[in-house]
Amino acid sequence: MSPVGFIQSELDLKLLVLYIMARAAGPITFLQLLDLALCDAGVDYFSLTQAVEHMVETGQLSKEDERYSITEKGRRNSEICENSLPYSVRMHCDENLVKVNEALRREAQVQTKILENEDGTSTLHLQLNDVGSPLLALDLLVPGPAQAITMSQKFQADPAGLYHAIVGLLSPSEPGKQEEAP
Repeated sequence: MSPVGFIQSELDLKLLVLYIMARAAGPITFLQLLDLALCDAGVDYFSLTQAVEHMVETGQLSKEDERYSITEKGRRNSEICENSLPYSVRMHCDENLVKVNEALRREAQVQTKILENEDGTSTLHLQLNDVGSPLLALDLLVPGPAQAITMSQKFQADPAGLYHAIVGLLSPSEPGKQEEAP
């Protein structure tokens, strides 16, 4: 029985990984990469795991925490070999990358961090970015981690709403009219 899918060898799989990684908007997790690579029936979890590990060892991918990104060496190899991938596989990857890249861009724009303090309180850091520059950076002292998590989730659900509410609170009551200092 002949193999299923266009990805039929380890080299094909590595080319697919480089193609995906070169087009990802930022570092991605292995599960995100797996989801994107499953665009072809010839891809399986175990062979992808081995290929990614080998690509990290050979310097084509880098791994920081639980996320992978392409290196300059990997990017050069991708540019040289990307036409070796069948057109239909490339188009399917591009379609799938739209959703992942949208999520990665949003993740880069909306960031939260919770730091637990020695006294049992937490510091909640909220940041809203726009094209590389912060629109809002806010640190709040919160009674505990549970409340910080809830507040973080609310911010992530509607960061623009909080931004506009703060701007509204800090803006003059009437447009064009400056308020007098006390």
